[in-house]
Amino acid sequence: MRQIVLDTETTGIDPRQGHRIIEIGCVEVIGRKLTNRHFHVYIKPDREVEEEAFNVHGISNEFLADKPEFADIAQEFLEFIKGAELIIHNAPFDVGFIDNEFSMLGGYPKVADVCTVFDSLVYARKKHPGQKNNLDALCKRYGIDNTHRELHGALLDSEILADVYLLMTGGQISMGGLGGDGGGDGDEDTLAIRRLSSDRPRLPVIKPSENELKLHEERLDIIDKKSGLSLWRKLESSEGVVAES
Repeated sequence: MRQIVLDTETTGIDPRQGHRIIEIGCVEVIGRKLTNRHFHVYIKPDREVEEEAFNVHGISNEFLADKPEFADIAQEFLEFIKGAELIIHNAPFDVGFIDNEFSMLGGYPKVADVCTVFDSLVYARKKHPGQKNNLDALCKRYGIDNTHRELHGALLDSEILADVYLLMTGGQISMGGLGGDGGGDGDEDTLAIRRLSSDRPRLPVIKPSENELKLHEERLDIIDKKSGLSLWRKLESSEGVVAES
């Protein structure tokens, strides 16, 4: 299955109020493996970026002044996503903006006519009801390092969402040469696994105090008296036999 993890940044929150797309970021996933293929573009919207939107993504009107218009990239973008399953966090927002851009040009299909859509926000809410399920919360829940993410950006968010999606839906399932199908080499397989930051601190090992050990033994004595030899001491006894043999 070919999947495209997609995110957009916009001038505001509602295309019906004339707001436009200013950035598109997509990463490709095939067989639950990141391929390193991506589509990324900034777009001149021919309108002002609202202050609230700028505070989220940090993309200014001045920065966008010399960028291509949506009409200039529409066909290339359509070819990149056509036939894929789109993975989008809060899909109605992004799909609504994309459909609006296509409709303004005329002659382009709606997203639903050329792609299927998986809304990772809907999935996360079902999997983690009653909890926060924005991208930052999911990164924390699944141990994904997003410390480099100071502002939202469409390509950065799509890369992070790809990691979240793969972990949230069961992790990697294709291991190339290990799967018995003879496909893939070592370098290709390393693209499949994007894991946690290697500099995270180890979990501490806390040993019991002498008093805690004494209380533990007293509790085991009570259990032995009431029900015979406790399972804990049976385990200790069997480990001792193994150590001696």
